Amino acid sequence: MHLDKSRFHCKKYLKQFLRLVKKSTGMISETLSVGLEKYQIGPKLRRLRLRKKLGLTELGRHTGLSAGMLSKIERGLLFPTLPTLLRIALVFNTGLEHFFSNEEAGPQIAVVRKNQRLKFPNPPGGKPPAYFFESLDFPITGSKIAAFYAEFTSDRLVSDPHSHEGAELIYQLRGKLRVIVGDEHTVLSPGDAMYFDSGAPHSYAKHGRSPCSAIVVIAP
Repeated sequence: MHLDKSRFHCKKYLKQFLRLVKKSTGMISETLSVGLEKYQIGPKLRRLRLRKKLGLTELGRHTGLSAGMLSKIERGLLFPTLPTLLRIALVFNTGLEHFFSNEEAGPQIAVVRKNQRLKFPNPPGGKPPAYFFESLDFPITGSKIAAFYAEFTSDRLVSDPHSHEGAELIYQLRGKLRVIVGDEHTVLSPGDAMYFDSGAPHSYAKHGRSPCSAIVVIAP
């Protein structure tokens, strides 16, 4: 019931949003900016981006928007027009209502079907990817974790070392995965799990020729 009511209010607000945008000349009016502040569009965008482990530059490549513009949106210094927000929503395979939902409406429950997920390469931009990943919890606003399904493509490619706040848990589904945390190398087999402090530089690589996939959960 809470979800249905939330969607009703989202649709009602979107109609008001469209009417105000039509009156503007490509810039968000001051009146609309004040109304948008309570929806915290910037923080919601940032959570979506971090959940997919995308940098601003990477998200810019997927959306066609500059990293500078995306940064301003996330910090609440710029409110996107409806076409811009729609372009961002499509990258995250979510609807516009995600940005206008009431986070206090009640318990959040989401089922993500296999055919609803989008597959992203890492790294983006045309380089041979070390792995592909799909978000498993993208519909949830303000999720306390970030969960991914990852497929590792080649034993000759090692992902770029990266670090982020929080902790990371990997559950190996099939094949073997080499996980490098700092100077320590660990090979995971199906059924193995690994926890580590994700503040340390880490990377991944398929180990051997068998198909390799894992579930990755990040807790900020």
